[in-house]
Amino acid sequence: MRRVYFDANATTPLLPEVLEAVRPFFLERFGNASSIHREGQQARAAVEAARERVAGMLHCRASEIVFTGGATESDNLALFGLARPGDHVITTSVEHHAVLHTAEKLCERGREVTVLPVDGSGRISPDDVRGVLRPETRLISVMAANNETGVMQPVEEIGRIAAETGVSFHTDAVQAAGKIPLDTKAIGCGLLSISGHKMHAPQGVGALFVRSGVALEPLQIGGSHERRRRAGTENVPGIVGLGKAAEIAVEGLRDHAPERIAALRDRLEQAILDRVKDCGVNGWGAPRVCNTTNLWFDRLEGEALVIALDLKGLAVSGGSACASGATEPSHVLMAMGLSPQRARGSIRVSLQKSATEEDVDFAAKLIPEQVERLRRLSPQSSSRRVVSAGIPAL
Repeated sequence: MRRVYFDANATTPLLPEVLEAVRPFFLERFGNASSIHREGQQARAAVEAARERVAGMLHCRASEIVFTGGATESDNLALFGLARPGDHVITTSVEHHAVLHTAEKLCERGREVTVLPVDGSGRISPDDVRGVLRPETRLISVMAANNETGVMQPVEEIGRIAAETGVSFHTDAVQAAGKIPLDTKAIGCGLLSISGHKMHAPQGVGALFVRSGVALEPLQIGGSHERRRRAGTENVPGIVGLGKAAEIAVEGLRDHAPERIAALRDRLEQAILDRVKDCGVNGWGAPRVCNTTNLWFDRLEGEALVIALDLKGLAVSGGSACASGATEPSHVLMAMGLSPQRARGSIRVSLQKSATEEDVDFAAKLIPEQVERLRRLSPQSSSRRVVSAGIPAL
């Protein structure tokens, strides 16, 4: 059976060049980067070369890159490491749970958190950020691109507000890295998180940009690694892979790879909208990263559609998450104003950079077929064209 993988926002495979770069560090170049002998210094040199490559992708100094175990740790380090008791933190209702759950813990530990709403397209208003600033506001945390919808936030405008008011700004750029140019100076952030496995590097490695002068309280204690900001033996193979993936991502941006993927994404979207009634795009009209579409289908469950597509060879993901043994609607889609039923009837399709026209055409044929089949099995209201907030009538 042919299989097409369109769940790149969940994880991506290693690129062949990344695998080739990583392989020696599992075998003959296995040294501990803190050791002073030849093997250790080979590892150290590889870590520092990777740090330069990641810094090049983010347009910052190599000394401002802290390697971590992934984006969740990076987000945790940014929030826990900066906010002190009595501080005020601002974030949004559509953040990844790595930020939102951390914000909940901050509240339990004596910080105050304001969670700002988004509009029907999933975007936050910079004016809303400005409107909730207080003298004790210490940190603003707003993601660059949403993991479910691909909707991009106005982070440069928010960065300017943060700079004007002397507030630190963190952005979770996990779904933006490799898809749009990331310039920490242009964004105006003091902290920025990325994840390796979202951009064709290994799982279990990430990085946090920490602008020079930003003082973070480390989460892990036990060594002087990463300039005392993250104790623990460096994951040399993972770091090397992240560095190589960052280098390839920069090359792809120069070669207009995002534009090619965006054209394929748009082709898939239009084919589905043309063939399926009672459906639409979550985040339609808002700026989105090139590879992501989130589609709602009335009169069916997104989870059932994900399973049906998987059985036919197409990997996508649902617009809901499993919590406490029950399927809950996506907090992102609910924050955008969708009903629980429509949120549960949404799926996310996220293309990887190797996607082809043949892959898109396969998905464009299969998705309408399976939507029709599932609706026949569970007939509800009569067929009709529906629009949601910000989506034009079809």
